[in-house]
Amino acid sequence: MIESQNCPPYFLLLNPDTIVRSGALTKLVQFMEENPDIGIAGSRLEDPDGTPQRSAFRFHSLLGELDGGLRLGFVSKLLEKWVVAPPVSDISCQTDWVAGASIIVRNTVFETIGFIDENYFMYYEEMDFCLQAKKAGWNCWYVPESRVVHLVGQSSGVTNTKSPPKRLPQYWFDSRRYYFKKNYGQLYAGITDIIWILSFITWRVRHQLQNKPDSDPPQLLRDFIRHSVLLKGS
Repeated sequence: MIESQNCPPYFLLLNPDTIVRSGALTKLVQFMEENPDIGIAGSRLEDPDGTPQRSAFRFHSLLGELDGGLRLGFVSKLLEKWVVAPPVSDISCQTDWVAGASIIVRNTVFETIGFIDENYFMYYEEMDFCLQAKKAGWNCWYVPESRVVHLVGQSSGVTNTKSPPKRLPQYWFDSRRYYFKKNYGQLYAGITDIIWILSFITWRVRHQLQNKPDSDPPQLLRDFIRHSVLLKGS
């Protein structure tokens, strides 16, 4: 269909666990029409009561994984440019990648880089797709004027903001490992795993000493190590 003369100019990727607010899709199309250099744009995702969800992100990196594992305020400030999930913006802005629950993609992006990598079962696929688009010269933007309700976790059954966290499935770790190896190589992926493990252990020690709240999935550290590049390799 991408190669057809009657191919539409845009494709909408929409999760089944979403409710599209009035005018949300029109806002996305209008934004793309006004910005022909932009290849991908994502909606503002929110709870049913309008509370915004983080929907625009930076690519995962060594320093981003350090911040994600350590969770220390002054470190996050020092590493602000690498924090994976920055605060929610109220204005349209360029970003590395957007959550895949509601995104619009220009057809020429697919013509340039192909479809989303089917080696991902779930998770990391939209980040990888946006990274390939960036390498090909396409920009990615977050468009908060397009508002879409995301009933978090109803597609995967893994995450739910209203329930205690569940243990992460194997395919989450498989997707993470594949993403880093595919885009940065096995050595980088292994170093990244080591950095996250050490920083997360530091966080767990602080958690115990300071009695901090625990919102991590059960057995996260053990599962991470078991599925890491260090032990799995491929």
